Amino acid sequence: MREIVGEALAKRLVDWGVDTIFGLPGDGINGLMEGFRRQRESLRFVLVHHEEAAAFMATGYAKATGRLGVCAATSGPGAIHLLNGLYDAKLDHAPVLALTGMQETSVLGSYYQQEVHTPQLYENVAAYNLMVTNPQQLPGVVDIAIRKALAERTVVHLSFPNDIQVAEASADPYRHVSPGKPPKSSPVLSRPPVPAAQDELDRAARVLGEGGKVAMLVGIGARDARDEVLAVADCLAAPIVKTLPGKQVVPDEHPLTTGGLGLLGTKPSEELMEECDTLLMVGTSFPYSSYLPAPGKARVVQIDRDASRIGLRLPVEVALAADARTALRQLLPLLNPTTDRSFLEKYQRGSTEWRSSMKALRDPKRHPIAPSYFMGCVDDLAADDAILTCDSGTIATWSARHWTIRGGREFYLSGNLATMAPGLPYAIAMQHALPNRQVIAFVGDGGFAMLMAEFLTAARHDLPIKVMVNNNNSYGQILWEQILLGYPEYAVRHREPEADFSSWARSCGGYGVKVTDPGRLQDAVREALAHPGPALVDCSVNPNEPPMPGKVRYEQAKEFTEAFLRGQPHRIATLATVARDKINQLRS
Repeated sequence: MREIVGEALAKRLVDWGVDTIFGLPGDGINGLMEGFRRQRESLRFVLVHHEEAAAFMATGYAKATGRLGVCAATSGPGAIHLLNGLYDAKLDHAPVLALTGMQETSVLGSYYQQEVHTPQLYENVAAYNLMVTNPQQLPGVVDIAIRKALAERTVVHLSFPNDIQVAEASADPYRHVSPGKPPKSSPVLSRPPVPAAQDELDRAARVLGEGGKVAMLVGIGARDARDEVLAVADCLAAPIVKTLPGKQVVPDEHPLTTGGLGLLGTKPSEELMEECDTLLMVGTSFPYSSYLPAPGKARVVQIDRDASRIGLRLPVEVALAADARTALRQLLPLLNPTTDRSFLEKYQRGSTEWRSSMKALRDPKRHPIAPSYFMGCVDDLAADDAILTCDSGTIATWSARHWTIRGGREFYLSGNLATMAPGLPYAIAMQHALPNRQVIAFVGDGGFAMLMAEFLTAARHDLPIKVMVNNNNSYGQILWEQILLGYPEYAVRHREPEADFSSWARSCGGYGVKVTDPGRLQDAVREALAHPGPALVDCSVNPNEPPMPGKVRYEQAKEFTEAFLRGQPHRIATLATVARDKINQLRS
C-alpha cells in the first residue's frame, strides 16, 4: 500500500513521541484520518463531540505533561471551532499543534463550500502557520512546527488541502535541516536551564538587600522552583504572593505565603502589595496593575525566561532573563539573611486570620448550600496528589480560596484568556495523560452546559474523571460584574427549574447525583470520588452568594450600593447572604 501524506504526517508525529490526537473527523480531513488509522497502534485518536473541546484537551494535556498537545479538525467550521481553545494555549504558553483540513488546491479561490482560509484565520494565534501545498514539504515543516511549539511554548498550525492529504508521500527534501528521525525517547524538546548574568545577579542582590519590606510575587513560571522560592523567601523574610495560575508553586498553608492576589485573592496579599518597598517577581507578568505597588512605590526585580515579558506592568530596576529555578539558585548565595522579620510576621498573623475566616464560610448548615462549603467538601476528601481543573467565573473564586495546595496537588484553569468551558476538557485530557492521578473538574452550570457532551467522551474512553457542578442556575460572575459596575443584574439568570445534570451523567453510563440538601453533600462527593468510572455531582448552591474581593475598595462598595438603589431584583437575599457570611467570619 502506497504511503500517503496523511500517513507520513502520522508517522512523523509518532517519531516525535506524540501518542494522542484530540479531534473530530470530517470530509475535510479524511486523508489525515486514514493516516492516523494506519498508525493506530502507536497514535490514539480521542474522538470528541465539539472541536473547541478538542483544543482545550490538547491544551490541558500540554499544561499537565509539558509535552506537545495535538488537536485536529476538519475544514471550515471545524477549524473555526478550535480557535477558543487555541487562544487559551497561546495566552497560557502551552505547546499545541493544530491540524486542519482545506479544500482541494484546484478549487481554492472559487468560493467553494466551506472554503475558509485557516492560515489567515490563525494568523494571530499561531506562531508557525502554514498551508502545505506540496507533499515534499513533509516531514520538514512538521519538524519545524513542533520545534517552534516546544521551544516557545506556543501554538503552531498546519493546514492540509484534501488532494495533498492523499497524495503519495515522497522523500524528505530537507535532510540538511532535519537529519534522521527525532528519538522517541525524548518527546519533550530539551529546555536547558538559562542562567542569569552575573552582573545582574549582583545588582539584584544589592536591591533586595537594601529593602526593608521585601515581598515576592510568583507565577506559574516558577512551577518547578518550589524549594528555591521558599529558600529565597525565607532568607529575605519576604511573604510570598501567588498568582492564580501559580497557585500550585507553594503549598497554601505554608507560613511563608499569604495566598493569591486580585479579585480572587486574599486581603493580606493585597495589603502587603500596598506596603512593600521592594518586590521580587518570579515567573509572572501579572496583568492587573492596579493590584501591584504604585509606580515608584517599590523597587522591582523581575525574573522571567522570556525577556520580552519583563517590565510589562511596573518599572523594573533589575531584569533577570533566566529560568526561575536557575536564577534563584544563583541568587541565594549572594543574599544576606534578613534579621528583622517583623514585616513577614505581620502578614503571617494576617494570613492566619484570613484562613480562619475562609474556613468559617464552609458552613454545613447553610441552605441553600454555600459554594464555599461545596468546594470545601471536595478539598477535604480529594487525594493529596489530586489535580483540580476549573472554569472561569465564580467557581474560580471558590477554587482559589478553598482548594488547598498540599502534597502533590495541582491546579489548572484558563489563566489569561479566562474563557468559559475548559474545565471538563482539561480534566479529560489530564486523566488520559495521567491515568493514575485523581482528576477533578470544578465547574459552573454555565461552563458545563457549553461542552457537557464531553462527559460522554469521558465515559466512552473509560476515563474516571470527577465533575463537580456548582449549579447556581446563572452566569454568576457576569451577574456580580454588572452589580459592581453599579447596574442591576440583567439577563444573567436562567428560568426555573434549574437543569439536573446528574441525569445526563447517568444516561452516559457514569455516576450522577443531584444534591440540594447540605446534609447529603459530603457523602455524595465521597461516593463520586470513590466511583471507578466517570462521576458527576450536581450541587444546587446559593444563587445569591457574592464572590467578595479579599479587600473591598471604596469604589466597589459605592457601585454595589448604587446597583441596589437602582432596583437590584435579589437584593434582600444577597444582603442576607453577605450578613450571614460576615457573622460566621466574626465568630471564627
